[in-house]
Amino acid sequence: MPYLTIARNFAHEQTIKKSRFICSLARISNENEAQSFIATITKQEHKANHHCFAYQLGPNDEIQRESDDGEPSGTAGVPILQSLQLLEVHDVVAVVTRYFGGIKLGAGGLIRAYSNSTSDAVHAAGLVTIIEQATLNLKIAYADHDALIYFLKKNDLHVADEQYGVDVLVSIFVDQDKVEAVQNKIINLLQNRISISVGDSHFNEVPYEN
Repeated sequence: MPYLTIARNFAHEQTIKKSRFICSLARISNENEAQSFIATITKQEHKANHHCFAYQLGPNDEIQRESDDGEPSGTAGVPILQSLQLLEVHDVVAVVTRYFGGIKLGAGGLIRAYSNSTSDAVHAAGLVTIIEQATLNLKIAYADHDALIYFLKKNDLHVADEQYGVDVLVSIFVDQDKVEAVQNKIINLLQNRISISVGDSHFNEVPYEN
C-alpha cells in the first residue's frame, strides 16, 4: 500500500518572539534510528533550552512517541506528533530545538510554535510516495525503440535500465495494480512485436501529487 514520507532529511528554522525554533526531520526505519537522530541533534545543539520531539513508525503508525523535554505538558511533543499525523507522513522523526529568547509564549503560543515549525519543515522538505512497483522487461527491435520511449514518457513510466544487443531490452517500473493494463497497451502499440517478462518487485519513491 502506498504511503507518504519526507523526500529528504531537512532542517528548517524560524524565529517566534525572539525564540529560535529549529525543526530537524529525518526518515527512519526503526526506533534505534529515531533515538540516534534525537541524540545527534541534542549534541549538535547542546546550548539550546529544549529538544522536543515526536516520531511515528510502521505502515499504520503502530509506534508513536513524543516528548515535551521540559516545556509545559502537552505544549510541544503532542503538537509535533499531531502535525506529522495531519500531514500523513510515515517513518519520520521530528526534533524541534528551541533557544529561548526571553519572551514567554504561553501554552497556546507554544502549541502553535511547535506545530507550525513541524508542518513548515515538512512542506519545505517535500514529500514522496513510497509505492511497490513491478519491473517489466521489454525486449524489442531497434526500429520500435523510439515509439516505445515516446509512449513511456507520455504515460509517466520510468525507465530503470536499457541494454543494447541484437535487440533492445528496456526495463521499466510499473505500479503493481497497473501491470496488466500497461502490458496490454504496449502490446497493442507495437502490434505484438515485443517480448515481455515480469521481474522482481521494488519499493520505489515517486513524487507526491497532491
